[in-house]
Amino acid sequence: MSLRETVVMMTRYRAWANARTYEVVLDAPEEQVTRERKTHFRSIAFTLNHVYVIDDIFRAHLTGIRHNYTSRNTADCPSVPKLWQKQQALDAWYVDYAEGVSEAALDEVITFDFVDGGQGEMTRAEMLLHLATHTQYHRGFVGDMLNQIPIKPIPTDLPVYLRETRAGRG
Repeated sequence: MSLRETVVMMTRYRAWANARTYEVVLDAPEEQVTRERKTHFRSIAFTLNHVYVIDDIFRAHLTGIRHNYTSRNTADCPSVPKLWQKQQALDAWYVDYAEGVSEAALDEVITFDFVDGGQGEMTRAEMLLHLATHTQYHRGFVGDMLNQIPIKPIPTDLPVYLRETRAGRG
């Protein structure tokens, strides 16, 4: 599998896993989704908002457009249905981007500023793969918080995605 094929697969996987996560979260009682918990981003909603913010920041890095974020989250969190609309649009943008980027462009190094200070540099491929792992990491926190309600999360593991997409259900 080429680097480009890997990036496309992981970007599609991320969108699929986000959809499965939101499917459960949108069915959960709103007061449980917004309830403050002993977790880094305070709640399920703010954890999902953080994922969106980071995705949006990296879209700016990939396109060379300046973003207006000064933090890795926002002071206020949109409602989960609104956040899901925004995340779906961003996931679609990333899938389109990954499907359209050339192998040569994936190796291009982009320099950027972190919102909390300092400079970073990553290739386009590293950025896209980072987003897949970053999102999975935070979906794990969401799954833990769902289990505390208790609501069982839907599995979002890569092997499940591969099984479902290869069987024509993805």
